[in-house]
Amino acid sequence: MTPSLNGINVAAFQEFADSIRKEPTNAEAKFEVNTRWDGQTRSVASVKSYDLRGQSHARDFTILADEPTELLGTNTAPNPQELLMAALNACMTVGYVANAAAMGITVRSLEIDTIGSLDLRGFLGLDENVNPGYDEVQYTVRIDADGTPEQMEQIHQAVMRTSPNFANFARAIRMVPKLVVSGK
Repeated sequence: MTPSLNGINVAAFQEFADSIRKEPTNAEAKFEVNTRWDGQTRSVASVKSYDLRGQSHARDFTILADEPTELLGTNTAPNPQELLMAALNACMTVGYVANAAAMGITVRSLEIDTIGSLDLRGFLGLDENVNPGYDEVQYTVRIDADGTPEQMEQIHQAVMRTSPNFANFARAIRMVPKLVVSGK
């Protein structure tokens, strides 16, 4: 088997999966993001580390967000909805290329287009019966690969079954909020 396919080290990928299978107590990956307000509708998120197999691994990334001017922003960065869809697409992209590599399939190109519509009456608190989030998100995957249509469908099904962000979109996540108020 090719040592690297689609930029994925197939042996390392399989070794990693086998190590998790053999030691499920090391299966947890914990991610953390700190976001601070940067005036008007802007925010800056910082990623400093994540935990894997009980060890912390340093990271250093900044993610900017802003709203378009029509939504009272300054249009300096993608808005939270665009970042949410980008995160979904990025997660599924990993799934397509890694699953294809594991099956010995070369991916020549891959694009995912995602679209969703929000009813702003929910976001603005104008109608409590209106969902402030998405009722439906549609996405289209365009892939050019050397696999058969059946293999590509198998990969597609695997991505929908195993992508963390697909799962986050497809079912409710229990949210555990906590508010800390400073000052007066």
